[in-house]
Amino acid sequence: MLAKMNNKISYLLNTVRCIHRCNSVLTPKSSATTRKHNLWLNIFPSLHGSSLRFVSQKTDVFSTGAKIQPEKSTEGLVSQQAPQRSLELEKLDDSGSFKVKHVMDHSEQFFSSLRKCTCPCDALDLASESAVSTKHFTSCLTTVWRLFKNLSEDQQRYEKQLIFEHPAFVKLCQQLLRDSRRMTRGDLVFSLHAMVNLGVPQNTLLVQTLLRVCQEKLNQLDNRCISVLATALAGLDKDKNVSALQAGLQLLVEQRIPSIRDIFILQNLMKCMGKDAPVFLKKKLEMAVLKERDHLTSPNALRVFLALVAMNYCSIPILNACSKKIQENVHDIPFWQLILILEGCSSLQYRNVKLFSALADYVTSAACLWDKRQIILLLSAFETLGFQPSELMGIFAEKVTEDPEFLNLKNLLIVLRVYSRLNYVPRSQKHLFFETLHSCLNKYLPQISNTELLKAVYSLCILGYLPHRALDELLQKDNRGELILSDDLYKEQKEVMLRCVKACMELDSPSFTKPAFVLTDNFPSLVSFNLRKAREALIELLGDENMFQQNVHLPYKYHIDFEIRMDSDRKKVLPIAATDDHADSSVQRLAFLFVPLSAFCVGTTHPQGKLAVKKRHLNRLGYHVILVLNKKFHEMTNEDAVEFLKGKIYSEDAFPFSEVTVQDNN
Repeated sequence: MLAKMNNKISYLLNTVRCIHRCNSVLTPKSSATTRKHNLWLNIFPSLHGSSLRFVSQKTDVFSTGAKIQPEKSTEGLVSQQAPQRSLELEKLDDSGSFKVKHVMDHSEQFFSSLRKCTCPCDALDLASESAVSTKHFTSCLTTVWRLFKNLSEDQQRYEKQLIFEHPAFVKLCQQLLRDSRRMTRGDLVFSLHAMVNLGVPQNTLLVQTLLRVCQEKLNQLDNRCISVLATALAGLDKDKNVSALQAGLQLLVEQRIPSIRDIFILQNLMKCMGKDAPVFLKKKLEMAVLKERDHLTSPNALRVFLALVAMNYCSIPILNACSKKIQENVHDIPFWQLILILEGCSSLQYRNVKLFSALADYVTSAACLWDKRQIILLLSAFETLGFQPSELMGIFAEKVTEDPEFLNLKNLLIVLRVYSRLNYVPRSQKHLFFETLHSCLNKYLPQISNTELLKAVYSLCILGYLPHRALDELLQKDNRGELILSDDLYKEQKEVMLRCVKACMELDSPSFTKPAFVLTDNFPSLVSFNLRKAREALIELLGDENMFQQNVHLPYKYHIDFEIRMDSDRKKVLPIAATDDHADSSVQRLAFLFVPLSAFCVGTTHPQGKLAVKKRHLNRLGYHVILVLNKKFHEMTNEDAVEFLKGKIYSEDAFPFSEVTVQDNN
C-alpha cells in the first residue's frame, strides 16, 4: 500500500516537473531572485512587453530583459506526436492523480484555424492562443512565411515590422530554439527556410542553432528536405556553419542524384548549387534532367532554364527542350520573366532564333498594352543578344515620333544604342524619327555628360544622321581637351568612337564626292592565319598573287582583307600594278571583308552597326563591298571556296552571303 502511494506521489511530482519545464521553454528566467519565487506563481507569467532583439552569435538571440538559461531536459509538456494529435492533462479524481490522453479535436481545430489565416499576424495570434506542440509552432512559422511572400513589396516592409514586434513571434522563436533537436526533419528545414526568408539575421543564435542541427541530421534528410535546405542556404552568406553545411550537402546531393526523379527538386538543386558547383556535379545534374525531359512541363521548363543560368552551365539539349516549351506558353510569361530569359541567354551565350522570334512576336502582338519603358528594356535585352526584332522596333519608332516626352536622358541613350547597334532604320518616316531623337538630345545638352554626348552622337552617326548642334558641342569639348582625358579608363574606346564620328562628318556629308583614286597601303606579309585559305583560293582562281592586294589600309583607319580591280563590265580582273599609278573611273574596285558571325544580327545576314557604317563608307570611297562569313567559308572544301569566290567576283551584285542562312544553336 505504501509503495502504491509512493508511486502516485512520484507520478504527481514528475507531472509538475514537466509543466515547469514547459514553462521554462516558453519564458526566460529573469534572475536568481525570480527563481526563488513560488513554483506555481511562475508557471505561466505574462509575455506582455517582450521585445525581439538580434545580437551576435556569442550572445542570446532573444532578450526580454534577462538571459535565457540553457535547457537541459529533453522532455516536457510540448508533444512530439503527429500533427493531428495533442496531449491534454485531465484531473481524474480528488486524489490528485492524472492521466495523459490523446485528444484529436484540439489539433484538428488548430490546423483548421491555421488554414483560415489571411495575414502573418493572424498565424502569430493563433500560435499565442492555441499552439501547444512543436508541430503547431513550426506550422505557424511556415504559414507566416507563406502569407508574407504573397504580399506586395510595400506590404512586406510594413508586415515585417509587425511580425518582429509581435509578442507571439518571440515565444515562437524561443520554442524553436529549445526544440530544434526534437523537430522532425521537415519541420527543421522549413523552419530554417522561413527564418532566412523573413529576414532574421544570419548571425543570431536561432539561425546558427538551426544550421548546426541541420548538419547533425543531414544524412536523415529526404530529397524534398535537401531541396528546401539548399534553397535556404542559397540565401545566406558564407560563414563557418554555412560553409560546412554546403560542403556536406554537396556530397549528399552527388550521392542522391541517381534517385531523384522529380524535375522540380532537380532544378531547385541546380539553382542552389550555383555557378561555384564543380563541373562533374553540374554534369550529373544535367544528365538527371535529360532523363526526365519527357516529363518537362511549361512551368518547369522555365524553372530549369533559369536554374541553368544560375548554375552558369550551357547545356544545349536541355536549353533547346526548355525553349520549345517556353515558346508553347509564351503568352503566359510575365514581363520580368521575359527579361530573365533574354538575360539568361546572353550570360550563357545561347542563341536560339526561334525562341527570340517567339518572344518578340508576343511582345509585338500586345505592344499597345505594354508600357513604353517596358518595351525599351526588352529592346535593350534583344540588343545585348544581337537580335533585331524588326517589327517591334518599327512599332516602337512610331510611338517615339508620336509621343517623345516619355524619353528621359537614360531611355534616350538606350534607344540610340539599340537602333544603332542593330542597324535599324524605320522604313517609313525615317527622317521624322531621326529629327525626333535629335530634338530630344538637344533638350538634354545642358545637362549631358561628355561620355554620354559622345555615345549619343556616335549612335546617330552610325545610323547615317548628323546631329549638327550636338556635333558642334562635341567638337568644342574635344578642342578644349575635355572629351578624352589622359587617364581615362576607356580612352582607347572613346578615341575609336570619335574617329568614327569625324569620318561620318566627312563621308556622310552631302557635299562629299567619290574620289577617282584612293591612296592605299598593303602589307601582304601580315596576312592572318584565318585568311590563308582565301589567299590560296584567290591565287588558284586568278592565277597570280599580283592580281589582288591583301591586308589593305585605307584613309580614315579603314582596312580591307583583299582588294580586286576589274574592268567596267566586271568581266575581267586587272593586275594591281596596271591600275596603281593613275586614276581611272572605269576601274571597278572590289573589297573583300571576311567577318565573324557576331558582326551580323543573330539569325540573319543583316550587318550590325559597326560593320554597316564601314560598308557604307567603303561604298562612298568607291568600293563594291563583299562580305564573307568566316565560319562558313572555312567549312567549305578548297574546290567549293574557289567556286564561291568566282561567283562573287564575276557576279553583278557584291552583297553578302544572301544565300546562306546563319544557323543558331538548333
